[in-house]
Amino acid sequence: MLERRSSHDDLIDHLVRSTALQRGEAARVVLDVLAYFDESTDDFVRRRHRELQSGGLVNTEIFERIAAELPHRAVAPPELSLRQLRRIVYG
Repeated sequence: MLERRSSHDDLIDHLVRSTALQRGEAARVVLDVLAYFDESTDDFVRRRHRELQSGGLVNTEIFERIAAELPHRAVAPPELSLRQLRRIVYG
């Protein structure tokens, strides 16, 4: 019987060879990373706003920081103004 391989098995194999991770752990890491980068821009902005707000930052600092972080995402969205970022969070 042939074993079914996922599209990420090469990456999982690489992680198993190059780290101390077991195969199941490596698979979970790959899935977590893919989920992280699959997050939409709106979801990322809302999540980061909540995280930074809970860390005690005020909106002025929060939106500037988010605007600086967005271009460094794996697939960077178009540049958003501070006003556009506020609209994502507050509607």
